[in-house]
Amino acid sequence: MFKYVLQLIVGFLGLLGSMAVAWYEGSGIIDNSLEWKYSTPFSKIFNIEITNGRDISQLDYFVYAAKYQPLFPTIMVISGLYIVIVMAFFIHKHNRQFAIYLSGITSCLLMVTSSLLINASTVGGRIFFVITAGSALFFICIAVSAWFRSNKLQLVNQQT
Repeated sequence: MFKYVLQLIVGFLGLLGSMAVAWYEGSGIIDNSLEWKYSTPFSKIFNIEITNGRDISQLDYFVYAAKYQPLFPTIMVISGLYIVIVMAFFIHKHNRQFAIYLSGITSCLLMVTSSLLINASTVGGRIFFVITAGSALFFICIAVSAWFRSNKLQLVNQQT
């Protein structure tokens, strides 16, 4: 139990630290009015009319950082995925079926995200496409492996 808690703490510290730096880097969108049209999807979702840099949603800072300075947003995504992996392995010990569902849902979300990024025009977008597509395949492997192990145990228990 302690090793999982320690790994979760490290994962959350990595997530929070990289989130803070990515948020700072993304604040550069305030001064770049040419990108307001292309890098503010959350402001559009929330129906915020952007007349100056202060009108931009804070979530759009992460989009801008991911597009043009992708190092810390990449670390942020990897830290978040690491947290999900640690939780899936912990849950797998106690409830195999839920771990299979968690891995399956995570892989579906990652596939949807990667499909949105498939034609990305920036370096950051292409990096995030590779990360999300690769992670989706990884979580599919985890789900399939857990499902086979679960069914193998059921077959062994039925034969004895």
